Amino acid sequence: MKLSLSCRITEPSNRKDVAAIPIGNLVQLAAEAGFVGLSMRASAVSVDTPHSQVIKVRKLLDNHDLLTSMVTGNVPLATNSSEAPETLRNITPHLNLAELLGAKLVRVMIQRKDDIPFAKRAADEAKERSITLAQQTHWGTLAETTVEGAIDLMRQIARQNVGITFEPANLLACGDEYASNAIRRLTPHIVNFYFQNICLDPNGAHIFKTKTQGHVSLSYVPLDDPTGIAIMPLIDTLHEIGYGGWISIHQPLRDEQTVEDAIDEAAKTFLPLVS
Repeated sequence: MKLSLSCRITEPSNRKDVAAIPIGNLVQLAAEAGFVGLSMRASAVSVDTPHSQVIKVRKLLDNHDLLTSMVTGNVPLATNSSEAPETLRNITPHLNLAELLGAKLVRVMIQRKDDIPFAKRAADEAKERSITLAQQTHWGTLAETTVEGAIDLMRQIARQNVGITFEPANLLACGDEYASNAIRRLTPHIVNFYFQNICLDPNGAHIFKTKTQGHVSLSYVPLDDPTGIAIMPLIDTLHEIGYGGWISIHQPLRDEQTVEDAIDEAAKTFLPLVS
């Protein structure tokens, strides 16, 4: 398994379009902390970023021996807005960005049944470049309702280069299995692993707009906080199933937390588990 930091770690918890520090600073901090990859987001680099700037980012990564684990090519994908599935209808810019950054995973959002034919076409185009499309277990998508629903979505798409980013916090908020058994059931389809730690909290400041449970209030908690999601059993299960892909810390900045503190917390929590 390979350990990656999501650029989400530089974003305030209530924003997905701005970063607290420049990408160059994040690259240096991630490398110094011992990570081997960055999961790129539109707050750092997007399909609208000038080609010359994308090349500079790639050189920064190369100079620090960092890989790009995945690209999330625009803000609608990050926010899962109603515009997010438009990526499936014009996947080429996202594949171009992935190639420039050396990524083999591109994030997509499949929200409705009428997105599925476009997902198939996008996958066929991505296959020509040896790129895999990754659908997160995310509220408001066809991979939300149940683990079985995510499996059924993969069956309907029926493309080997379309898979699931397993993310337990969204599954927890949606009232579904989110721990080891869910990983085992989704094993053939898992191409990426995200982790952010939450606890369900009726007074929480953050809301996931789920299909199954309505608006769910929650709070972000430290990555190793036992009141949230226990990470060690999940990592043990990934070892058990022989998972060899990326593990990305996808936690946003908590209130009054600096990026440096967040990266230090991520390194202390995950490096001993993954190494």
